[in-house]
Amino acid sequence: MIPAKFDYVRPSSLAEALSALASGGEDANVIAGGQSLLPLLRLRFSYPSVLVDVGGLDALRGVRDLGSELEVGALTTHHELTRDPLIAAPCGLRAPAGGTIAHRAGRHRGRSGGARAHADPAGDLPAVVAALDATLVATGPGGERPITPGDFFADYLTTSLAPGEVLTAIRVPKLDGWGYRYEKFHVTAQAWATVGVAVVVRRSDGHVAQARVALTNMGSVPVRAHSVEAAAARGEAKAPPPPAPPAPPAHRRSRGPRCTGNPQTACPFHGSNLSAWQLSLTTRSPSLFPPSRPGTSCLTLSGSLRACREPA
Repeated sequence: MIPAKFDYVRPSSLAEALSALASGGEDANVIAGGQSLLPLLRLRFSYPSVLVDVGGLDALRGVRDLGSELEVGALTTHHELTRDPLIAAPCGLRAPAGGTIAHRAGRHRGRSGGARAHADPAGDLPAVVAALDATLVATGPGGERPITPGDFFADYLTTSLAPGEVLTAIRVPKLDGWGYRYEKFHVTAQAWATVGVAVVVRRSDGHVAQARVALTNMGSVPVRAHSVEAAAARGEAKAPPPPAPPAPPAHRRSRGPRCTGNPQTACPFHGSNLSAWQLSLTTRSPSLFPPSRPGTSCLTLSGSLRACREPA
């Protein structure tokens, strides 16, 4: 679909952006990477009178060390945050969670602030910022206004940003020594999360001293699981089991594709021929059948399921 008509402004400073928003009134909107807003514009779920593009404001990009916390500029991309060394240790949850967002191209365009300001509960970052107990910084005509995650996310696709305000930064407390994990279930690799959980844990004397748990897509806003946090804080902190050792080469070979059919016919999927045979399966759409003609080659997929190709 074609978006509704709107005016477009690309300011060169934050002051110009705030002035443009003030002139546009309640119908003005902000865009940066566009990964969340553009689909809404195309579907006419959003129809601003003025679109203020802040994507060129480099002052709102990057990570800064403020001592006890880190300040992440709202225009920092997801890709940049997955590789920034300042984020890795003190705020480790942010990098792996950002690496699960959409696809690589989307992570290069999507911005850290835009994902929060969009306020989709199925997005990964609202739950992450809730688990980190971060502070979201809004800037408007009256200056900066710090907002807690519980106050910032008001409802589905709705935040407490006032007309004329812009989300300019996220301040994350340093959690050196804390354990962290983000897991989500989604039907396809690039789909929104069906459900997700962000966890950070502080251990002391073999027990969980403090835990923060936030849930993705379990309500109209990210949900802090306070009862889970209280139960975890009384539990024993056990180290995760070591990873399973790699299987020996002989076992890996036994689990790979096996050739059946005419023993006089060379196996077509040994070595470099495997990719060509798999491509042939895809492009020629062979049927699944037992060997019936001399020269028939079959690939065992799993159990008794085999994909076979008869000779031309």
